[in-house]
Amino acid sequence: MSGHTYRVCCCFQRRFTITAAEAPPEIKVMFDRYSENGLMDAEHLRRFLIEVQKQENATVEDAQGIIEGLHDLKHLNLFHRKGIHLDAFFRFLFGDANSPLSPSIGVHHDMTAPLSHYFIHTGHNSYLTGNQLSSDCSDVPIIQALQRGVRVIELDIWPNSTKDNVDVLHGRTLTTPVELIKCLKSIKDHAFSASEYPVVITLEDHLTPDLQAKVAEMVTQTFGEILFSPGSECLKEFPSPESLKKRIIISTKPPKEYLQSKEVKGKEDESQKGKDLADEGAWGKEVTDITTDAKDDTDEGMDDQDVEDLDDGDPKSQQIAAPEYKRLIAIHAGKGKGGLRDWLRVDPDKVRRLSLSEQELEKAVITHGKEIVRFTQRNILRVYPKGIRFDSSNYNPLVGWMHGAQMVAFNMQGYGRSLWVMHGMFKANGGCGYVKKPDFLLNLGSNNEVFDPRATLPVKTTLKVTVYMGEGWHLDFRPTDFDPYSPPDFYTRVGIAGVPADTVMKKTKPIEDNWVPAWNEEFEFPLTVPELALLRIEVHEYDMSEKDDFGGQTCLPVSELRSGIRAVPLHSQKGEKYKSVKLLMRFDFV
Repeated sequence: MSGHTYRVCCCFQRRFTITAAEAPPEIKVMFDRYSENGLMDAEHLRRFLIEVQKQENATVEDAQGIIEGLHDLKHLNLFHRKGIHLDAFFRFLFGDANSPLSPSIGVHHDMTAPLSHYFIHTGHNSYLTGNQLSSDCSDVPIIQALQRGVRVIELDIWPNSTKDNVDVLHGRTLTTPVELIKCLKSIKDHAFSASEYPVVITLEDHLTPDLQAKVAEMVTQTFGEILFSPGSECLKEFPSPESLKKRIIISTKPPKEYLQSKEVKGKEDESQKGKDLADEGAWGKEVTDITTDAKDDTDEGMDDQDVEDLDDGDPKSQQIAAPEYKRLIAIHAGKGKGGLRDWLRVDPDKVRRLSLSEQELEKAVITHGKEIVRFTQRNILRVYPKGIRFDSSNYNPLVGWMHGAQMVAFNMQGYGRSLWVMHGMFKANGGCGYVKKPDFLLNLGSNNEVFDPRATLPVKTTLKVTVYMGEGWHLDFRPTDFDPYSPPDFYTRVGIAGVPADTVMKKTKPIEDNWVPAWNEEFEFPLTVPELALLRIEVHEYDMSEKDDFGGQTCLPVSELRSGIRAVPLHSQKGEKYKSVKLLMRFDFV
């Protein structure tokens, strides 16, 4: 796969400049309706923006600005001083400014509520460059995550080989370590490159008290005044993202337990091994080399439990804990004694963070779903991948989100459908890494009830999606990437990631031998919980004899989807936006 343009044969000498001849029939009808004598002036375009694109506040000046923006088409005779012809209108629809999400909306959610009122973009084992067993530990994936807008960075901290300093690594594996101080400095340098809202560092601590004191010194000296450190007592309520702009927050379990508990290993329930949270029928198997099919018989000896959440040890060990380290902890974590009911107990006088593995959550939602929702109204729930995901794959994040879990922790290097959905969720709210939870997850009902994710709900709205056509593969791929002997046979998969009742995938027919496929197919998606729905879009190249080739993907939050005819840019398997590949689609809510 390559980002270069190739001209190796006559069919690639033409740059597939789309023209009016290739416009879908509906686009031509739309142009005729909003033009006169083959010319669309500013007033015509304004009406189109209001009536079709649902941009109710569009003005003639806005429309004139769009027309003026097409000035580079003058030399192609597609531009007229009084308006635009069909070719220019078609190009406007395929342009970057006509994106499915508003390019100018920015952060628009209320950011003054407690942290517990937000879904937060969260990383797991943020320092790993690859798999969970033998990859390198580095600050590079941490930097990359922060640049993407991730707001929660996880570091596993261990004594170094000489026991006199602190390394970051995935313990009891062959991963190579990186110095903690290097990770901390990189976090400071890049924390707010993509978002000014707070960064939380979750620590999985395997240290002795003297090294905890050393960590406290490193953290204090590195972050200085930007460190949010309220003291050793639990907060009574979490501060807001707005009040914590450009601040660093430390979250871990207070250190009294570690000496007693650090070697305890949590074994996953045998009945849960290999079980995936996603409904594969709708979700689809992964298209990358990284699969979600865990090897059930290879997890012996692996620690699937976060050390920070093991049961409390001997309280006497408090006497030897490093007090300066304990004072750094702003968000206290831990399960404490007892079972699930005790873990989910809401304390009116303090807030905390609870972590559950994906299987623990899967079991908990069956019997305690509403209690989890109630817990997350004030407290923070973090969900993390099961330990046998050696390949750094991920799980269905909607299970956590629909129960109010704020920190659904993902392996950001685990490219695949689950991570695409994570990327889609955090495109919302200006990509700042904090998405306000829907009101039904935050408020009690009229009878003091909480949202029940298992309840059958009525359809709130229906999303109609029309897939017109696609273009740009000839620029971003080599001629032989899909088929060495003929043009590709593209088809599009489109569907919803959301609550179980809304989750579905559908697909168009393949268009044979065409670099500019035109499907012109319409789909309807009834949505019971549109607030949690994400629109999934994938393009594949049909291959009769082998596995279908990947041709691009994106995932978009339905709550911010712009109605009308839109140009949808596609991304690679790693989530990187292609330079040229786009789909022309239409979205309508009915």
